[in-house]
Amino acid sequence: MERTGEQIIRTEYSEVMQKSYIDYAMSVIISRALPDVRDGLKPVQRRTLYDMYELGIRYDRPYRKSARIVGDTMGKYHPHGDSSIYDALVVMAQEFKKGLPLVDGHGNFGSIEGDGAAAMRYTEARLQKITQEAFLGDLDKNVVKFLPNFDETEKEPEVLPVRLPNLLVNGSDGIAVGMVTSIPPHNLGEVIDAVIATIKNGDITTKELMKYIQGPDFPTGGLVVNKDDLLEIYETGTGKIRLRGKVEVEQTKGGKENLVITEIPYTMMGANIGKFLNDIANLVESKKTTDITDISNQSSKDGIRIVLELRKNADVKNLINMLYKKTRLEDTFGVNMLAVAEGRPETLSLKRIIEHHIDFQFEVNTRKYQTLLDKELHRKEIQEGLIKACDVIDLIIEILRGSKSQQQVKDCLVLGVIDGIKFKSRASRKQAEQLKFTEAQAAAILEMRLYKLIGLEIEALQKEYEITLEHIETYQDLLNNYDSMANLIVKELKAIKKEYGRERRTVVENGEEAVYEEKKAEAMEVVFLMDRFGYARTVDPAVYERNKEAADAESKYVLFCMNTDKLCVMTDTGSQHLLKVMDVPYGKFRDKGKPIDNICNYDGKTERIIFVDTLQKVRMSVLIFVTEKGMIKQVEGTEFDVAKRTIAATKLGEEDKVVSIAALGEAQTCVFRSHQGMCLRIAISEIPQKKKAAIGVRGMKLDGEDRIEEVYYPDSEKDKVIYYKEKEVHLDKLKIAGRDTKGTRIRV
Repeated sequence: MERTGEQIIRTEYSEVMQKSYIDYAMSVIISRALPDVRDGLKPVQRRTLYDMYELGIRYDRPYRKSARIVGDTMGKYHPHGDSSIYDALVVMAQEFKKGLPLVDGHGNFGSIEGDGAAAMRYTEARLQKITQEAFLGDLDKNVVKFLPNFDETEKEPEVLPVRLPNLLVNGSDGIAVGMVTSIPPHNLGEVIDAVIATIKNGDITTKELMKYIQGPDFPTGGLVVNKDDLLEIYETGTGKIRLRGKVEVEQTKGGKENLVITEIPYTMMGANIGKFLNDIANLVESKKTTDITDISNQSSKDGIRIVLELRKNADVKNLINMLYKKTRLEDTFGVNMLAVAEGRPETLSLKRIIEHHIDFQFEVNTRKYQTLLDKELHRKEIQEGLIKACDVIDLIIEILRGSKSQQQVKDCLVLGVIDGIKFKSRASRKQAEQLKFTEAQAAAILEMRLYKLIGLEIEALQKEYEITLEHIETYQDLLNNYDSMANLIVKELKAIKKEYGRERRTVVENGEEAVYEEKKAEAMEVVFLMDRFGYARTVDPAVYERNKEAADAESKYVLFCMNTDKLCVMTDTGSQHLLKVMDVPYGKFRDKGKPIDNICNYDGKTERIIFVDTLQKVRMSVLIFVTEKGMIKQVEGTEFDVAKRTIAATKLGEEDKVVSIAALGEAQTCVFRSHQGMCLRIAISEIPQKKKAAIGVRGMKLDGEDRIEEVYYPDSEKDKVIYYKEKEVHLDKLKIAGRDTKGTRIRV
């Protein structure tokens, strides 16, 4: 319910929530996360740049503290967290993220390798020259609409009068509610050429536009290798761009070669560079490649340089393809050209973005030159009045001397009213009655200084009047003639391209698919060792034999297997996890190994391993499952031969757990021992064979909270004696009973 004064309004809660969430979602979409197609900026970026402009932090003035900019922006225009404003400021200053940086940063503004910027109290910033000229110029000429800020104490521009298609040049990325934008950056010169071509030919197609725009141009360089897909991406506004880093081969002494990565995919920036180096190290450790002998990151402020030293006679081409396949040296950039157009989010094609920009340029220039025309017309009116006044200056002086008030003079100059004014002659009176100055002209005459009556000043006034007439003619031509306005916009765009254009950094081509032939590992026998903490490793059988006593004592599981085998790891939750023996680190006996959690999907926090064996042995066996609540069954091992890394090995009842999984051996009987000391010995033939998806049947009847703790298969002398609370129990002396009975109690 909502209380409004004394009135209580009853509403449906779901409707209130729905409306509130829609309002929130639209606020995020329009006022926070998505750029406007006209200036290519999000609100936080627009407000930050406008605030810097208002503070006078121009490109040709000293830097100012970032904290001052952030605080002023937050207090006047953007009432959100200071971190969001500073993050936006930092990104606009980073050359490796923006094709055209809009802010000139001074200090530590982060690095391409993911180092964060220094705190805002340490860094300084100011506007870039192009930002001041092409983004914020002409704001004083009524070119865009101004809106009240959040508390209606200031005015802020609805959009900046950007003179270039910033949405394409700098791109954008953002996550709104239920939608995402991801627009790649492009080359300034190419985009301007495409805009000019569209102005000259409104029916131009996307395919024809791509003669000017080859494709994205990322600040990190690299290669786009699916050129043929770009046409569809630019026509639909969505798709995937395949990126590759640039790899060069350098010759070194001794006939060896180095692979040098000098450019990276745009998506690898930041922490992904460190991950890329780790991925290469893992390929070396896991013996996927033996060609790399050393890895070094020699990147600096001059650019990326990652050096891979290779052994002699290394297969370079295969190694490069392996890097493309196994690491992020080849990656995809998801394109979704979503922006706010005409007040609503819309996925735009390349041509639609350019058309929106052209429409915006015509709108901005129309407002600009209409404002200038109005000023020139006003100036023309004043100048005509002053010129006319110079011709009758003696009369005007006579009127001034004969009047008692300023209003009398104005009425006389504008309306010819002479009541109350003393004149020297009847001719002057008659001439005064014929005066028809405008209000503005009369005000200008009254404010005119005497030195304006000097001959040279009168000539200068006449020249100014002629210039004003020329300006009026120019502005009227621009406003009334589409071609004139179009030519002006083209001229301005060409000037921007000439001053700020640069060479393309990203190569666009149709690259060959990376084909990597993985060398098959030589099959060899190993011993799998895993301790009670879950650390696993494999060693050579000879190493195991030399350290057999220590290995058996320290390891919970010891398995002889081939390095090409797969292992089945089954847990108390009824899950089976498969892992390749090849993924288990191979090394010395005293090596610690690797946590099994990192090799397969096993989760040591929620599961406990109770069975490990090779898939080959499991396939040829029959497994017996026993749960805490006494459910038992036999399952054919072939059911566990699957491709999935994790499956349900058995079905469990509510709050039940698996306590034992064993391969059926030569034993004829099995013994269940419960927590409360009950023992039941049954014939294995009584355990029915079921599917892995079945729960099974009850093997032992349990009282109350009792549960099965251990299961024994007495098929040898050593297995026939157990100890329960320090009491010796001979399993072979227990009477064989029927399934689903209580068994006998161990007397302690």
